[in-house]
Formats: sequence, structure tokens, C-alpha cells
Amino acid sequence: MKARLPKGMGGGPQNMQSMLKQAQKMQEEMEKTQAELEEKEYETQAGGGAVKVKINGKKEIISLEISPDIVDPDDIETLSDVIVAAVNDAIKKVETSNAEAMNKITGNLSVPGLF
Repeated sequence: MKARLPKGMGGGPQNMQSMLKQAQKMQEEMEKTQAELEEKEYETQAGGGAVKVKINGKKEIISLEISPDIVDPDDIETLSDVIVAAVNDAIKKVETSNAEAMNKITGNLSVPGLF
């Protein structure tokens, strides 16, 4: 019994060449986009603006500003919590932005090890 493939499936060497070219183009677009994303900078804040974090697309902290108003030597725990919240929010922004940019290229195709 012969299996019938839907139109556009199979097609031999020419179709394979076309698929390889598309995959190569997608890879080049992804590499270019990744480089652009790594250069982007994001800012976020927590504690009503008492802590501000600037981070790049590589998830490296560029700057951390702490308002003197939130610094209380008797309550370091609150300061720590606000810093953690600001840094976590900054990382989430980078990850969301990177995922959205890559999904535009891949069309939501799952690519293992991408992010």
C-alpha cells in the first residue's frame, strides 16, 4: 500500500534544499536579533520608585539606584525585599522581550535551547 503525502510534503531534493535555505535564513535572523537584544537596556523600579534597576539584554545589572528614604538601618529586610523585587522584575522584562522577539522569527516554533 502506498501512502499519499499531502501536497507540498515530500517532493525530493528540491524541496529539501528549499527547507534548508529557510532554516539557514531563520538562523541568521535569530543570531542578528539575539545580538540586538543583548544590546538593549531596560529600566524597572520597585517600592514606589525607591529602588531603580537598569539591566541589559544579557541580564547583567548596569545600575542600581536606592533612594535614601528607603534606607533604614533597623529594617534592612525591607530594603532587601525591594531590591530583589526590582531585580526580578528587570529580569522578567528581558526574558519577555527576548521571547516575543524570537517568537516573531520562529512563528512560535519550539526551538530547544533558545531561551
